[in-house]
Amino acid sequence: MERYHLPIMVREVIDGLAIKPCGVYFDGTVGGGGHSFAILSADPSVRVIATDKDADAIAEAERRLAPFGERVSLHRTDFKDFERVLREEDTPALDGFLLDLGISSHQIDDEARGFAYRLKDAPLDMRMDQRSALTAEEVVNTYSEESLRRIFREYGEEEFAAPIARKIVAARREGRIATAGRLGELVEEGIPPRFRSAACARKVFQAVRIEVNGELNGLSECVTGLIRKLKSGGRACILTFHSLEDRIVKQVFRDLSADCTCPKSFPVCVCGKKREIEPLTRKPITASEEEIATNTRSKSAKLRIARKV
Repeated sequence: MERYHLPIMVREVIDGLAIKPCGVYFDGTVGGGGHSFAILSADPSVRVIATDKDADAIAEAERRLAPFGERVSLHRTDFKDFERVLREEDTPALDGFLLDLGISSHQIDDEARGFAYRLKDAPLDMRMDQRSALTAEEVVNTYSEESLRRIFREYGEEEFAAPIARKIVAARREGRIATAGRLGELVEEGIPPRFRSAACARKVFQAVRIEVNGELNGLSECVTGLIRKLKSGGRACILTFHSLEDRIVKQVFRDLSADCTCPKSFPVCVCGKKREIEPLTRKPITASEEEIATNTRSKSAKLRIARKV
């Protein structure tokens, strides 16, 4: 399994889920099946329902999780489609769920997928779901300068979004931008020399990937909806890998852990709001130094955990 994707903070996730006998757990981004394998191994009576948009991930998870037989159900779809999946599985409530919002090692390392700026000859694809029509090449070559600037600034938090967008639009007049290497060159040219680094294209590639896959669209509503599918005492574990995701998850946890929001001057509550969760991580859990040493991609991971009240 590790040859496909090395799962992050497995022990911390299992501890966070507090696996119950006969429990049903939802793994929203199954990847190579690493976290699901650990959940299923934790107790012989638990069941896992898992989703992933990536056909390669589903195929690897099928291989990896085959020994668990009917205790695992795999669906090739976005985790945001959880309502339909749980309805098909006749599962109205969950004992816990995991969302691993990161990109898999396999996706990064597969040159044909075009996710990594270091793979110079990689095509600009970046689709997690190969059935999707929108590719990174389409974004880079057809979006207006204003749209590119907005994406780079909002999804990449790129300080030099404007000059980079301007450079890309000027360059594509002379020919289509088709490779990761070419996009990386243009990003570097759009950044003042004293601010350039070996990883200066990272933020722009992140921004384009988020746009292509709609990663932030509906994330807040999805996390809220999944929490409301939890049984009392059920656990939510969410792994994020950049500040935009973490900010959304943190806000949802804050909103759902708040009680009555009526002004203190009101004699009685009229809003009817009740606390739905208890956050169990005041600050997010991060990977240990030992894990970072063996898997550098775990360095940016943050794990937030909450319990349904």
